[in-house]
Amino acid sequence: MSTDAIVILRDDHKEIRRLFREFESAGDNAHATKDALATKIIEALTVHTYIENETMYPEVRRLLPDLEDDVLESYEEHHVADVLCMELAALDSTAERFDAKMTVLMENVTHHMEEEESDWFPKVRAGLGRKQLAEIGERMLEQKKTAPRSPAQPSALKKAIDAVTA
Repeated sequence: MSTDAIVILRDDHKEIRRLFREFESAGDNAHATKDALATKIIEALTVHTYIENETMYPEVRRLLPDLEDDVLESYEEHHVADVLCMELAALDSTAERFDAKMTVLMENVTHHMEEEESDWFPKVRAGLGRKQLAEIGERMLEQKKTAPRSPAQPSALKKAIDAVTA
């Protein structure tokens, strides 16, 4: 397994996209499947945004100050995803706004991933060496082991509160 931070994040993106496709193909009345997939999507996004917010973004901001605006925008995009995940975690798939809320989450996250992959990742790779990306990636892999899996966990809530008060 690679410890390159960008490879780790791209792998997360692939898994999230796969879960999105499964959700979209589940069918209107596949409530048990949608509930299970929503749980997996929320968990994957909670872990992913946590390791980016706690390690990747602060390191890139410190090491590549020219990318600060990109990092700040990414924090805000994560905040939107976090709020939607919190709301979805409280809903059952039979709720009237469940599918609409999940659609908005998927659209926002897909846009964010595409922007990172096409614009931000190449800038980060150009600005940081392989060794730096490997060190950041090693820390992210360690964080994944203890990262919050639910938006209701204290460390995930703190991340959401920090986004509002920062």
